[in-house]
Amino acid sequence: MASKKQLRKKPTNDQVKININENGPYVVSGGIPLAEDIMVLDEDGTPYEWRAGNKYPTKEKYTLCRCGQSKNPPFCDGTHVHIEFDGTETANKEPFLKQAEDIHGQGLDLTDAPGLCVHAGFCDRALGIWTLVDNSDVPEAKKIAIEEASNCPSGRLVVWDKDGYEIEPEFKPAIGLVVDPDQKGVGPLWVRGYVPIESSDGSKYEIRNRVTLCRCGKSANKPFCDGTHLD
Repeated sequence: MASKKQLRKKPTNDQVKININENGPYVVSGGIPLAEDIMVLDEDGTPYEWRAGNKYPTKEKYTLCRCGQSKNPPFCDGTHVHIEFDGTETANKEPFLKQAEDIHGQGLDLTDAPGLCVHAGFCDRALGIWTLVDNSDVPEAKKIAIEEASNCPSGRLVVWDKDGYEIEPEFKPAIGLVVDPDQKGVGPLWVRGYVPIESSDGSKYEIRNRVTLCRCGKSANKPFCDGTHLD
């Protein structure tokens, strides 16, 4: 990975965090807002932006279902105990830049970590972000590439300017329940705004501006979503 890349300084907030219970729920602390985030599709059925959906009352602390079987979604109701949910965390804990491929374009660079993909599809518009980055000396291609990377909920895709600085949307801490109008499956939790996530073993995952956590219980990359909910 190119050493010139300059990661944005992460905001420090000791109050907000997500703790993962072993074979249990996500415990959310610090009054993080919770709401639906609905994918908006173009005439070809390709997502191109987000719109806000239903908002839940803000609570200082709450638990979100991780097994996908709660009768009170998105909140935990203890079902994980009765079904003997296996929530073993298998995700790669290496920093994003060590997991990602470095792709150089004309006006932008792109880091791409396919292992984080949730198949949301924002990167498919206008011939796809890889073609757009390759032609990012063209202003319209550069603009759409930035939009596509910024809308990627998992943070698989990050674009960089030619000075080596990441181009990231400004997010305050929030959790979104991803809603895909074309799918009936339970979409992931879209965690934004550099919210610390602590593993059930007490270790910490890299703090990132945007990640997606599994809430169907079937991901092979727990605690992160891998798109299995679409199967």
